[in-house]
Amino acid sequence: MIKAIFFDIDGTLVSFETHEVIPSAREALKKLKEKGIRLYIATGRAKDGLRVLEGIDFDGYITLNGQYCFASDGTVIYENTIARHDLEILVDELEKNPFPAGFVMRDTKVFNYRDERVDAIHEITHNDNHPAGDVSKVLDEKIYQVMCFIDEAKEKELLSRMHNCTAARWHPLFCDISPLGGTKVKGIDNFLKYHGIDLSETMAFGDGGNDLQMLEHTAVSVAMGNAPENVKEVSTYVTDSCDDDGLVKALAHFGLL
Repeated sequence: MIKAIFFDIDGTLVSFETHEVIPSAREALKKLKEKGIRLYIATGRAKDGLRVLEGIDFDGYITLNGQYCFASDGTVIYENTIARHDLEILVDELEKNPFPAGFVMRDTKVFNYRDERVDAIHEITHNDNHPAGDVSKVLDEKIYQVMCFIDEAKEKELLSRMHNCTAARWHPLFCDISPLGGTKVKGIDNFLKYHGIDLSETMAFGDGGNDLQMLEHTAVSVAMGNAPENVKEVSTYVTDSCDDDGLVKALAHFGLL
């Protein structure tokens, strides 16, 4: 019996076309709550990117790919920040070989500079319009994640020096560099403990590379039709795309609607 469901946002609940929660998904979430199923968000977005979910009742939020997790009443369940030493390595690299980087704090984000790559991602997410500014002060802030506009080769090279970090990528233009230990899976496990739910009673929906671990971890997993093949391969079930009511169709398939 499914008692808890974890949802990615972009490409899963929110359309890349309309930048809003799919109407059929919004209604489905309401019905799930009425059945007593706990609902959780599991996203790469920060807290300030959750406004798109306004009016929907969730029990908890796994944000920044698991680095900052909080319950519906605001109780912080888990948080994890990048070590100052690793931040120093990244800031030094940006001075020597600049590329756009967005440093994510609990409630906001600041870029060292923006270019057409950053603007292209904002066109997709409508969630990355944060300003550019002085990032030297980030060394004294709690940084949960850094959005780095680099290719996979550069990502690998950076991680070879940022020993306490990992990276996830859902778009070829950038990766999210995060501290080791905080993942969507970590967030799931913390919420299951907090609300007294067994892993065998869980389900997850996702569509990106940063959902892979989550989809492998939960008892039942659903990949959206717009997901890449490697995400589909690890999932229990593959549904239609977000814009083709894939979420509702999958819930019906499993007898939850």
